[in-house]
Amino acid sequence: MNKLFGGALLALALLGTSPLVSLAQAQEAVVAAVDKEALFTSPDPQLNANKQVVYHIMKDLLEANHWETADQFLTERYLQHNPSIPSGRDTVVKFFTETLKVQPTPIPDKMVSPVVFVTAEGDLVTVATVRTEPDPKDPSKTYTTTWYDTWRILDGKADEHWDAAVKQ
Repeated sequence: MNKLFGGALLALALLGTSPLVSLAQAQEAVVAAVDKEALFTSPDPQLNANKQVVYHIMKDLLEANHWETADQFLTERYLQHNPSIPSGRDTVVKFFTETLKVQPTPIPDKMVSPVVFVTAEGDLVTVATVRTEPDPKDPSKTYTTTWYDTWRILDGKADEHWDAAVKQ
């Protein structure tokens, strides 16, 4: 722990103030971008193409549940680092269609997900979205935090995925 942060914690403890309570009260709400579609574009042709793959994964697969089109956006081997979903495109499709039993809906003209930002570098695209959770101290209240998903794009399809999921 760095000395400055450790010193601040010690000072708060001596004053009888919980640093976690003080920090929680200071939280800024996480909000979605106004023009989400613009976040999925880039003047760099390769980054633009990679962002567009992720855009369609989110909009066509995750929002509209058109998993019959997964072969357009996911490689066959699709490596999954979410501890609840095994790797492989077919396995991921079965998870959503057979385990979760999602049903296709019309693909929206614009994305519904509350996207905060999209970052692309090389073959990686990261999307941050707003996540609203119940306040553990008062379930009648909620707070916002940020959820992250990252995809590695290979030959125009997502080949690998990471997120912040934990075992349930």
